[in-house]
Amino acid sequence: VVIMESTYGNRDHPALEDAQGRLAEIVRETAARGGKLLIPAFAVGRTQELVYDLHALARAGRIPEIPIFIDSPLAIDATSVFELHPDAFDRSEDLVQDVSKLFRFDLVRYTRDASESKQLNATRGPMVVIAASGMAESGRILHHLQHGADDPRNTILIVGFMAQHTLGRRILERA
Repeated sequence: VVIMESTYGNRDHPALEDAQGRLAEIVRETAARGGKLLIPAFAVGRTQELVYDLHALARAGRIPEIPIFIDSPLAIDATSVFELHPDAFDRSEDLVQDVSKLFRFDLVRYTRDASESKQLNATRGPMVVIAASGMAESGRILHHLQHGADDPRNTILIVGFMAQHTLGRRILERA
């Protein structure tokens, strides 16, 4: 008998290629409007997946050359831990085979200081901002949403589970 908890276990999921393709489409559409793509993301795991996917899309020329900001000290620290363990990466992945620095490329910038984070709100797009917290309940994503959610050029992209009664769920439900 196996008993296991799974947040997403009760549904089929699109193939990874479909998810990357949809991400590329959203980045292109938002950039064409001159907007910011605001992504609330969990600092450990989801942020690194997004950076990896954006790196792959940028190398393939599937997204425009716009800055990608990782705006979370915890995500920056977690990314450093990922970088220390390349032996754990899936060697069957093309990007893993071709690139030695998966989370460092020309478009990506890491903003550790609060002043740098706040400056992003005054900076005109297009750009991608990935900030914690994943359910948009705390962290730097809150000030990015406060300063950018009402701008029709911008896109808020929900990339993970949003629990009931969280701001992320209210955004997802367009409440």
